[in-house]
Amino acid sequence: MEPDSVQRQLSVTIAHIVQRLRGSKLHSELEREARTCLHKSEVRIESLKEDLKDFLRKSGWEKKLQNAVYRELNVLPHPGHPAAPPEHTKESLMYLRRAQRSADEQKELLNKWNEMGTDEPDLSHFRPVYAPKDFLEVLINLRNPNYDGGDPTGLRSSWGLISIPLPVKDLSELRELFAELALNYEQLGIDDSMQIPVELFESEYIRLAQRVLSEQDSAAAQQYIRQGCPTGLRADMWALILNIDNQLEDSLYYEQLKSNVIQHDLLIDNLIYKDVKLTASNDDYYFVFEDYLYQVLLCFSRDTLVLDHFSYSSASPPKSYIRGKFALEDYTVVYPPNGVIPFHGFAMYVAPLCFLYHEPSKLYQVFREMYVRYFFRLHCISSHSSGIVSLCLVFETLVQTYLPQLFYHLREIGAQPLRISFKWMVRAFSGYLATDQLLLLWDRILGYNSLEILAVLAAAVFAFRAENLMEATSLATAEVNEDCALSEDSCGAVGVSLPLRQEAWVQVLSGPEAVLADLSTLKVMPLLQLFLFATSS
Repeated sequence: MEPDSVQRQLSVTIAHIVQRLRGSKLHSELEREARTCLHKSEVRIESLKEDLKDFLRKSGWEKKLQNAVYRELNVLPHPGHPAAPPEHTKESLMYLRRAQRSADEQKELLNKWNEMGTDEPDLSHFRPVYAPKDFLEVLINLRNPNYDGGDPTGLRSSWGLISIPLPVKDLSELRELFAELALNYEQLGIDDSMQIPVELFESEYIRLAQRVLSEQDSAAAQQYIRQGCPTGLRADMWALILNIDNQLEDSLYYEQLKSNVIQHDLLIDNLIYKDVKLTASNDDYYFVFEDYLYQVLLCFSRDTLVLDHFSYSSASPPKSYIRGKFALEDYTVVYPPNGVIPFHGFAMYVAPLCFLYHEPSKLYQVFREMYVRYFFRLHCISSHSSGIVSLCLVFETLVQTYLPQLFYHLREIGAQPLRISFKWMVRAFSGYLATDQLLLLWDRILGYNSLEILAVLAAAVFAFRAENLMEATSLATAEVNEDCALSEDSCGAVGVSLPLRQEAWVQVLSGPEAVLADLSTLKVMPLLQLFLFATSS
């Protein structure tokens, strides 16, 4: 790229970031602090600009501004390409509510705010808008009318389910991206669990984490977490990376969202209740957080700040019409207020965070930032490298290239690998891995600012149990074979006896549906390392 072009892109990016920050909470606080320091004796009129900058630098504001800029760089579509202005306009909540709650209803909901799982509405007539398998069918049917595949026989395109051509990373490029996962790097999730003296590694790594936290540098925190994060420091480290400080204004904003939930009844609330009941409430790890999930997700549905992410998302927020104004464009409003309709499993994006954050307002802020940075890409159709379409292509390419016999075998028995792995990736493996392993995986999502590691892990799972999967004779047996195989090494530890496993086989083979794979005994980091750096090129 020409130097002049690079300079122009840089100038545009800077202008975009300045525009985003101007008028923000940080900008108003910085302006207030600057006015205060004008009365300091060390600030002189003749050198006002330099003295002001020096004062703000010494008082820690330079670091806060640096972290805010770093956050904006992380959410831009790509360097030098500022996001297009959002298509939506912010509407008042009064136009979006389905009905105004009565005073008695408001009081009742407020009283049971911390026990919302005990008295949910009648959900028998509600079902999720769509499930991951429905979304997969949409992706399978995507076609580029200007592309014939470059393969006259059509053999290559017929192997996988995803037919559109997108540039995705091969194994060598993934190795370069995830370089700090190489076998010669120490990793939390491996070295801390080995039966050898590792006290030096752990103590040094914790000391380094404490130093990173003390310096409050988001970029340094993101680099640090690529090798994992100590359990006791993970909440603070993630908050630093996401630039979450949970100040009084943030708590007040959360309380305002809570008030909106109390006052206004939305149809979307029933979808949220239904999703939590169908997923997290039935999960051995997360059922205890049921009330937290309702609180966070109901507030999230009312948060119009979430609409900002549509400026760099390929999707557009759904719209409705004000009652009595149907088909009049001037009277359209975004519905739900945040522009996000939850699918089956949406609650599982929040559930693991409940292990880290016990203060509702901070839990909410962290989830919202995780969603607008990463999770929205898992259920939006786009060509982004972290988008779900690209993840599907990366997964299918890796399995076809390095496990061709397995891929062909599963395809022949009607068990396309993507039909098994898609649900893992679309939920970022939440609800499938043990929580400690999931958090180690999400460490790396934050550290590398990429969701591509989800596709790598999905391929690694297939490689890990390729031998067992080769024995499958149908989609049902493929999934149950994987289920038993993946947990067989730990069956004694978790108390699963051989007769029980045999009974499960009988039930599945005689029943109409297959049992989903059990990944709860997997160790994430060894799988990732072995697949990335021990797989033959």
